[in-house]
Amino acid sequence: MGDLGGTSSLSPLCLWILVFVGVAVVCVTVNVSADELQRLEHPAAVNKADTSSLSFLVIGDWGRKGTYNQSQVAFQMGRVGDKLNIDFVVSTGDNFYDEGLTGIHDPAFQYSFSDIYTANSLKKQWYNVLGNHDYRGDVEAQLNPFLHNIDHRWFCQRSFILHTEIAEFFFVDTTPFVDKYFLKPKDHKYDWRGVLPRDKYLSNLLKGLETALRNSTAKWKIVVGHHPVRSIGHHGDTKELLTHLLPILEANNVDMYLNGHDHCLEHISCTSSQIQFLTSGGGSKAWKGDIDKNGKDGVKFYYDGQGFMSVELEQMNAKVVYYDIFGNILHVLNLSKGLHYVI
Repeated sequence: MGDLGGTSSLSPLCLWILVFVGVAVVCVTVNVSADELQRLEHPAAVNKADTSSLSFLVIGDWGRKGTYNQSQVAFQMGRVGDKLNIDFVVSTGDNFYDEGLTGIHDPAFQYSFSDIYTANSLKKQWYNVLGNHDYRGDVEAQLNPFLHNIDHRWFCQRSFILHTEIAEFFFVDTTPFVDKYFLKPKDHKYDWRGVLPRDKYLSNLLKGLETALRNSTAKWKIVVGHHPVRSIGHHGDTKELLTHLLPILEANNVDMYLNGHDHCLEHISCTSSQIQFLTSGGGSKAWKGDIDKNGKDGVKFYYDGQGFMSVELEQMNAKVVYYDIFGNILHVLNLSKGLHYVI
């Protein structure tokens, strides 16, 4: 199979790793087995009094050159990011509309990313996964380290693990799970380089994820993907993830699953485990009134407009806040890891 995080310039088993030295980022390569996920270490913040805490923003479905309120969302992200002194930003995919990037020199990278998220607080590392729209372009362009040279914030791979002092993040490439992109692509063309043969790719990905989650001793386990496991938005639940991914998440005590794809903000509590399904797909274009009113099992919050999410983690507590394009707080989730898991 193609590597889970490679580019066309790398052999299947040769993966890029970011090594942080102060504010500089150095790329090196290591050899790993086909089913082992690339692992990154995020540096402890040097400007925080409490290095055992972590804060970050989550944004998805954003890359529209500032239109559909993307610029307004970015402005509020800058304000909240400054207030929280965030450590990094997580992107849940669909980074560039409508059909990804055309190549590493596509000006859309600058017009939709570098020129939009200009606040000082957002000049931190961005950890990105791919969405289905990203696969409609030159998918390997977003994975190419050349983009990191253009804007040092950028890091995007198919699937990888991000280790911090109190949490581990497991970024999962969810687009290849979805059958319709292969069986009924309509007029869309997808760049499946590095994914075919599909069955082997998904088997290795699931095996690597399961092993990594099982071996993780992190206080918080957070999985990030583009497609929702649970949603009452336009696309609804992703049946392939319910079948193949959810059992692994539940068996390994995952705390949160972060996603985009549905252009809304959403919080659903799993009815069979502790997992909180948190959708942040309101980075630009939103779908007003597009909601499944019959699928309310476990639904705690739904907003059919643009916005983003912040997450603050401590050893025993977590706080998730949803914001709209005016910076208004729409919903707050508090989690506690005392003797019992409390919401």
